[in-house]
Amino acid sequence: MQKNTVIIIAGPTAVGKTSLAIDLAKHFGTEIISADSRQCFKELNIGVAKPTPSELNAVHHYFINSHSIQDEVNAGIYEQYALEATSTIFQNNPVAILVGGTGLYIKAFAEGIDIMPTIPSEMREQIISSYQSEGLHWLQNEIAEKDPAFWSIAEQQNPQRLMRALEVVLTTGKSINQYRSNQKVERPFNIVKIALELPRAQLVENINTRIDKMMEAGLLEEVKSLLPYQHLNALQTVGYKEFFAHFNGECSLPQAINQLKINTRNYAKRQMTWFKKDTDFNWFINQGDVLEQVLEIIADS
Repeated sequence: MQKNTVIIIAGPTAVGKTSLAIDLAKHFGTEIISADSRQCFKELNIGVAKPTPSELNAVHHYFINSHSIQDEVNAGIYEQYALEATSTIFQNNPVAILVGGTGLYIKAFAEGIDIMPTIPSEMREQIISSYQSEGLHWLQNEIAEKDPAFWSIAEQQNPQRLMRALEVVLTTGKSINQYRSNQKVERPFNIVKIALELPRAQLVENINTRIDKMMEAGLLEEVKSLLPYQHLNALQTVGYKEFFAHFNGECSLPQAINQLKINTRNYAKRQMTWFKKDTDFNWFINQGDVLEQVLEIIADS
């Protein structure tokens, strides 16, 4: 393995990325950079499946509890944050571990990302408010009408992506596609990409079990404490929006829990679709001997 290497560990939610990352970090005596777009928020804990306190104490993590839900965090901000963290780690160790399931953040780190226009907070809040009151169908119609070029290639069931595109076109009058050059940046370090997967039935079981444990750990109380902030962009996400709907009288608690399980399974499916498109990933079924297999790939890189 070359000096100064970043090992990227990706894959769907509940596949076991955190455990492997900690094992690798301990093996190399190094630190971890999270690539999760929600675990960076210090106010969010149970609903984003943060590493446990013991896991965080075992290995230093960057981009965990590093921001507030009041802060703007996006792929461009993450790119700079993760590059700075990588440089810090490289001062003491030639290996850094980057782990998470936010594909856009991983892509921004590995390949660079185009600079996006600044969006006025009033515009963002107006779009979020309209989405909350009018629903996904309204959002889809807005994009189809105002940015048909993006709509033709968009993840049409992904409200976060659609809202981002809508705020860009309403602010600038230009399609978000015009801000994407797709030119890859060459990083001054080696990158090894590892991805984990599980048989679908096992992954679904992991997801359902995790959510049941989240409920036992107090997820409902966590969401209730965040009700005053439900309009913020950071909270328009799986694990919180389902229970906001419950607290707002739109569904029962069992319905909210069931919807969370459905939405999480769908999210995992979108993650798999995203990562499978990147042919640089080395895929492993996360069974007992995965660490040794991963170390062999890294040694050959």
